[in-house]
Amino acid sequence: MGTVAWIQGDPRKLVYPTDSQGQFCGQGNSSNANKAILFYFNMLKCASPTILIDLQCPTTQLCVSKCPDRFLTLLDARNTNSWKYYRQFCKPEVIRDEDCPSMIVPSRPFLQRCFPDFSRRNGVWTVANQTVFKDGDNNRRSINDLKEAARSIARLLNVREVSTQMMEDYASSWKWILIGLALATMVSLLFIFLLRFTAFLMVWTIIFCVISAVGYGIWLCYWEYNALSRRSEANVSDINMFLVAVILLCMAEVVFVMVLIFLRSRLSITIALLKAGSQAIGCITSTLFYPLVTFFFLAVCVSYAAVTAVFLASSGNAVYKVVPADERCIYANFTCNPKNFSQTNVSSVCTASRCLFAFYGGESLYHRYILVLHLCNLFMFLWLLNFILALNQCTLAGAFASYYWALVKPRDVPACPLSSSFSRAIRYHTGSLAFGSLILALTQMVRVVLEYLDYRLKGSQNGCARFLICCLKSCFWCLEHFIRFLNRNAYIMVRFFTCYFFIIEPRFLLRITDKIDLFFFFLMLSIFETKLFLFRTCCNEQNFSLIVYNTCVKLKAWGPNVARHVILCGLREHRSF
Repeated sequence: MGTVAWIQGDPRKLVYPTDSQGQFCGQGNSSNANKAILFYFNMLKCASPTILIDLQCPTTQLCVSKCPDRFLTLLDARNTNSWKYYRQFCKPEVIRDEDCPSMIVPSRPFLQRCFPDFSRRNGVWTVANQTVFKDGDNNRRSINDLKEAARSIARLLNVREVSTQMMEDYASSWKWILIGLALATMVSLLFIFLLRFTAFLMVWTIIFCVISAVGYGIWLCYWEYNALSRRSEANVSDINMFLVAVILLCMAEVVFVMVLIFLRSRLSITIALLKAGSQAIGCITSTLFYPLVTFFFLAVCVSYAAVTAVFLASSGNAVYKVVPADERCIYANFTCNPKNFSQTNVSSVCTASRCLFAFYGGESLYHRYILVLHLCNLFMFLWLLNFILALNQCTLAGAFASYYWALVKPRDVPACPLSSSFSRAIRYHTGSLAFGSLILALTQMVRVVLEYLDYRLKGSQNGCARFLICCLKSCFWCLEHFIRFLNRNAYIMVRFFTCYFFIIEPRFLLRITDKIDLFFFFLMLSIFETKLFLFRTCCNEQNFSLIVYNTCVKLKAWGPNVARHVILCGLREHRSF
């Protein structure tokens, strides 16, 4: 797919304005040398969602020297004094096929493209002080229709502009980025080294700093809120913003303090784990630099997917069709080339036939499945991305497993544990990593589709559909994180026990479901005890004992421990009275 996209695509079409003939506007030694601005024949078609697939507006595009400065339609301009001005926005072969825009609107150049000259008056969008205009069929249209079409093109150009700006920023500041990465690496190494000796102090220092920072944020936001509330000219939105910030920070502070109070016994375990982890990293220092290898693989994966997407998006061409004056023409709707159309026998067989722009894309098998290829490229990108992250987790798990199982540390630790773990992960566990990544990629692909549907339905009035999409997005978000949690632990167990993914994953899942069943079991028993207590207050002793006995008989299939627990609950409730 990448090879075909490389052959068919031309990324210059996404950077420089290109007319429907495939010629670049303002290019020297061509007919467009003095025409550096791109003009859209019918900008209303640019509001179509297909603009995001081909990154092109599905209308005829022409290179011009200047943008139009007035409202005019083809029907009004023909056979009038305005025709001389109007025909400069027609294709050069207008005398042969009368290929002209159906209308023109006052525009100004922006990013080498003609955009309607919008202005805002009293909260209403206007073009040349008008709120309505006539389209090519002499129908009155609102300026908002032009605004929506121009917004679609601006959104497309913004994607291109942001991408170009990112590349320019990276090219001009790569030295500072490397310096920042080097400083971050040294600080991380120092932090890991100090953890071995001062883990207790550093953990409590971090906790104290976090709580203090949140407390300072509460005081600062409240001070700003109090100061703005006393000003009569203060903006209400600013006051509400600081009020919401105070509430959120207070909630976060309460959560931090409650977690610290109720989980303080776990901090000792955390400190011990940090000390052990610091010792393991100190013994296997190469693990500190392995993220650079993962970053390199991720950069290659992202670059390849991005380049493939760009070449796929730029592989479309303008398609022209034969439009005959007589419907009985055998060449009707045939593909044609406007450059040599007059030299073919089509014009002689079908009199007064024209070669007009039909759409942007192509008619080959490759062009018909551009959208499918984009989806395949996205899916492969997600799959490779998850595979690289899985390989990172499995490799590190194997390296630390060699340290963990060493009888005498560091004497029994292998010489090159990281490289050995990487080679074993590639040799023996590629299938397990690929299958786990496939499951996660499928879930992420569904989430991407749901995000697109939510984007398309954002302006819809169908509340039921938007509610359903929101529920599905939440469910698949939880599913993705659950699968990510399962995969991460499954990769570790696969590397520790050298088993297959199909063996470890069900075993780990059953272990989790056992804990969930145990939680719900005790929750059910607690609810049952509560009901038993409430019922004891409303009935006499004989009826109560009979109900407890019948309940134990019904729960006999649950095992003797459950029945014994129910009997003890009943006796305890009975004795309490």
